[in-house]
Amino acid sequence: MLIIDKILPLQEQLSVWRNEGQKIALVPTMGNLHDGHLSLIDNARQFADKVIVSIFVNPTQFVQGEDYGTYPRTPDEDRQKLITLATDILFNPETGEIYTDDTQQQTQIAVPGLDNILCGLSRPGHFSGVATVVTKLFNIVRPDTALFGEKDYQQLLIIKKLVQDLFFPVEIIGIPTVREKDGLAMSSRNSYLNIEERKCAPILYRTLKQTADSITAGNSDFSGLETSGQSALDHAGFKTEYFSIRNAGTLGDPGEDDLVILAAAHLGKARLIDNVIIRR
Repeated sequence: MLIIDKILPLQEQLSVWRNEGQKIALVPTMGNLHDGHLSLIDNARQFADKVIVSIFVNPTQFVQGEDYGTYPRTPDEDRQKLITLATDILFNPETGEIYTDDTQQQTQIAVPGLDNILCGLSRPGHFSGVATVVTKLFNIVRPDTALFGEKDYQQLLIIKKLVQDLFFPVEIIGIPTVREKDGLAMSSRNSYLNIEERKCAPILYRTLKQTADSITAGNSDFSGLETSGQSALDHAGFKTEYFSIRNAGTLGDPGEDDLVILAAAHLGKARLIDNVIIRR
């Protein structure tokens, strides 16, 4: 595995492979790799000859008061996991390589209609930071495909819309959420949970799943189901930001198309998000 921290040598190596007709897949991450990330990397082999994993804790997607300074960073463990998976390149840039000026003075990418709802309400500017760094990575790497997890469902739709609107020649592939045995969606921030909170955390997925089962069984009182879902989480000890049933393709009002049930809730120091998709 090549470990590269500068843009120019990365692009030089990618140019060699591209001239040889090799397809390139990108898996953008912030490190602290778990089985969810590894699933993305493993799946990338189905779509490309070379797999590039970026590890970059992006400062512009952390809003004021969030955990940028304490976000879990495990570089040695991450490198070993990537070597085991035969990753071709680890792109591991410093902040100054990606943001050459003050981050507040940088060009920013917005995706109106998707970036200011749900998680965007409580984290203003978060998705602009995500969209901006993903745009930078796409311009640096110029991948044929890029893979993202469905756990971050709103983020996935934002990136798909960004690619569509800005005519990026990259296929965005969503990979199903990887879960612990008790259903908790894998996340780097799960490490913030204490023992009792960790026992409680799977209730989030169970509540989403119960709501999905109710809809599948014919319950179309979406407003009532949202209220019941949020009440169940609050009663279990979560501080729920939202529990919402949306159109799976647009995050607009639910209709006759596929649905997605999304939730965000705080449990101790951890902010957990999860979703369940209903195909109809």
